[in-house]
Amino acid sequence: MFNLTAIGFRRRDVLVGPERLAMLGDAVFAIAITLLALEITVPEGLPESEVAHAVRESVPAIGAYLLSFAVIGALWLAQHALFRLISTVDRWLLYLYFALLAVVAALPYPTRLISEYGGTTTATVVYAAAITLAITLLCAMHLRLLAAPALAASHATPAQLREAVRRAALLILVFATSIPVAFFSPDLAKYWWLLAIPTRLLFRAPPATAPAPAPAPAPAAESLPREEESPS
Repeated sequence: MFNLTAIGFRRRDVLVGPERLAMLGDAVFAIAITLLALEITVPEGLPESEVAHAVRESVPAIGAYLLSFAVIGALWLAQHALFRLISTVDRWLLYLYFALLAVVAALPYPTRLISEYGGTTTATVVYAAAITLAITLLCAMHLRLLAAPALAASHATPAQLREAVRRAALLILVFATSIPVAFFSPDLAKYWWLLAIPTRLLFRAPPATAPAPAPAPAPAAESLPREEESPS
């Protein structure tokens, strides 16, 4: 029988680097955004008098598209910021990242729900739960780097990772708390999501500053020739 262990494919080994994983993620994010746009349609063969009405009917789909486009774009930026902090991928990071990509690839489904049944509690809860799960997975990847510092890049500091966890936790709180709000009012829950904007702005990571150039060494003092002693 073919023995994978004998040729070095142990279960704990991960045979892909962070760069290749990020490339896979870029493809999944791009496909998810493309599928969002495909949901915006109007019936074919309409008479001219009904085109304006069809466009008005597609406004909820356009709004859901823009919302999910912003969400996926923010997740894409967050995952690239995360991969800049990763030096080595272990199987737990791999599992968490694949789970994140699975959620991102499925986001067109809750987007369609929110566009067609946005006034219902079910659609609002499903959408909020999907975003909460995606952010939770990103947060878990940062926690994994904190728990296993050997996986982090040399320039990644524990303070950076803890700050990323705090930002993610606040966003999780915004979308998770919107779920019980949706049972009271689905429309209020959607406005609740707007709290994510000031949360991101308030706890945005400061831009990295370039290290100050080292001061130039002072020129060595030239030795002056000693004056010859005058004959007495």
